[in-house]
Amino acid sequence: MAAVGDAEDERGRSIKDKAKISLRKYDVGNKFSHLPLAKASVLMPLMVKDGKLYVLFTVRSMKLRRSPGEVCFPGGKSEPTDRDEIATALREAKEEVGLYPEQVEVICRLVPGIDKVGSLVTPVVGFIEDTFQARPNPDEVSDVFFVPLEYFIDPLKYMTLPYKRANGVASWLHSFVYDDPEHKTSLRIWGLTAHFAVFLALVIFEKKPTFDIQYDLDNLISSSEKNFMEEYMSLYEGRSSSKL
Repeated sequence: MAAVGDAEDERGRSIKDKAKISLRKYDVGNKFSHLPLAKASVLMPLMVKDGKLYVLFTVRSMKLRRSPGEVCFPGGKSEPTDRDEIATALREAKEEVGLYPEQVEVICRLVPGIDKVGSLVTPVVGFIEDTFQARPNPDEVSDVFFVPLEYFIDPLKYMTLPYKRANGVASWLHSFVYDDPEHKTSLRIWGLTAHFAVFLALVIFEKKPTFDIQYDLDNLISSSEKNFMEEYMSLYEGRSSSKL
């Protein structure tokens, strides 16, 4: 039995090490930190369990004024005391689910996104141990659950949702439904949260998903940055036109 356990541990380390190598190639550091938008960060906590990669999500408390009951990553607005986007993500994760900074092995910052209120949201990726027990803050989080990362390239339930960019150009969003066997409930993961999850899966697994994406998989770094800058410029154009 010990030999089986050792083999599983070794496999888990191999999966983790390969993921780290892939993620570090996509680390944007502070490349987009200078953009003149309100700042926010999310933490995308990865865990190796039973030989598979899982990612942690939260369900926002119904007590919250903004997006109650929606699925997201731990995260929130930057505070003046935060050193950078990583500090914001770690502080918010501690406040929301009781995940302390020393329990997270931060790997990288990925290409940011822009949320529906126009904030620049930076996804921070880190590994946590499979022994982590979440302690949700009931004022902010009603539940915590894990989804196999591979679900975001090979889902059972997927659709796209139409939306318009700030400049009026039509586009679409990813929307997944995940049936959580542990909680025996269905959860919808969509919008910017789904966007980040898909990109994370593309970076780590390096294979084409079963649905359409707005990236060139042969040039994922450059195409992801190009897509982001187009989104940013659409916001700038939308704000400029609204002042006319």
